[in-house]
Amino acid sequence: MSRPVHYVRVENVTRGTVVADRARVASSSRDRNVGLLRTPEVKPGEGLWIERAPSIHMFFMPYAIDAVFVSKGMRVTKVVPNLRPWRIVPWARGARDCLELRAGWAAESATEVGDELRLVDLDDAAAHTSRAIANP
Repeated sequence: MSRPVHYVRVENVTRGTVVADRARVASSSRDRNVGLLRTPEVKPGEGLWIERAPSIHMFFMPYAIDAVFVSKGMRVTKVVPNLRPWRIVPWARGARDCLELRAGWAAESATEVGDELRLVDLDDAAAHTSRAIANP
């Protein structure tokens, strides 16, 4: 039985901007390993929030992305703009998760190291409540 797809909006609390209007959450081992490989492109405003990913690789990726690494406390620890195919980010110090975005989107949202991010659960849109998603 497969898990339902989970989406969040990623907000930059520090800057008052939206980093991703709709980011898919990759929490299972399979989803984290596949990442964006089966995605033909990352559309503006979309992204992939990869849980437990302080390092990533771009093997077999056909396009560049921005990678935003985030601590357990939801602080940006590293931003890697325009990360091209066949590159590796071996370890982002202090990071727990990684947000993968369309190339140029981190700068578009003015996201920088030290900024505080917040995840808004889009699966619970009817409640219109934002909450930080607990990171076990």
